[in-house]
Amino acid sequence: MANASEAEKSRLHTPELEELSSVLQAGLQRNFAEVKVTVVDCPDLTREPFNFPVNGLCGNPRITDVGGVPYLVPVVQQHKEYDMNVISKELELPGAFIIGAAAAPSRIVGMNAELMPQVLTEGKGHPGVNNSYYASINPQDGQCLQEKYSNKFSDYKFGLLGNLYACEGRPGKVIEVRAKQRTGQYSLVTALRKTLEGHYPKHCLALGGVFIIQKGKAKIHIMPREFSACPLNSDEDVNNWLKHFEVRAPLICQSVLVSRDPGLDLRVEHTHCYSHHGEGGHYYIDTTPDSVEYLGYFLPAEFVFRIDRPKETHGVGRD
Repeated sequence: MANASEAEKSRLHTPELEELSSVLQAGLQRNFAEVKVTVVDCPDLTREPFNFPVNGLCGNPRITDVGGVPYLVPVVQQHKEYDMNVISKELELPGAFIIGAAAAPSRIVGMNAELMPQVLTEGKGHPGVNNSYYASINPQDGQCLQEKYSNKFSDYKFGLLGNLYACEGRPGKVIEVRAKQRTGQYSLVTALRKTLEGHYPKHCLALGGVFIIQKGKAKIHIMPREFSACPLNSDEDVNNWLKHFEVRAPLICQSVLVSRDPGLDLRVEHTHCYSHHGEGGHYYIDTTPDSVEYLGYFLPAEFVFRIDRPKETHGVGRD
């Protein structure tokens, strides 16, 4: 587990929400036929389809990049394991609500798997709640197997890497993104990131949040249950090792993105998705651009924390 002294903290640029919504509206119109970006009250996220243990995405929002792909490839470092309750304290927000994209703790679950973290960490006056899902390759048929983490395990851990959005889980104002019919080459997440990168070239901004693919299908991957016995030295090696699937809406996606890396060796975007029909994993892009519909809620993070940054790094396997 990383020590608090290993956490690096950097303040991010946080424009007013109205300004940000206008910027995103203009940018997303270059990638989607129909776009509406507005500032709204965060919907009650305890309700369907989210079923979060908190009401909203507001209250001291921050992101963190924990560990990293260099702990997975070229050769896995399985001892790299983290605890959400400890991470929340390193984020200077004990009791935080945390969502995002991470790897399952292989030591505990007994295999390699994708993790869709959804955790209310332990805090004053409330116990922890782990609503996370994880997705693995079903050994029976080679298809996606999504399971509720708390149905089998009682801890709050994850392994190797995590890109996480943390907040107090309060109601408040958020940016609502509605987009239909993808006309450009970018996924919703990449379109958001590139819009921010282009409009704020001298600043580093980050968004965290959740979006629903309401209609259509999407490309995802799930890591094999067994770590690679051979070193994965290139993107081609990694892609050949991963198992790719096309999955159907509705999909609930948890995303963290940064407009650019401020020198912390950040993964600039990472999104995992889950569903109530048993499909989930690492989201790439929709595969039905003519019919896809997105509905999302995002908030700019005030800080980024880099925790347990790999000393030896590379750019492989970060798609």
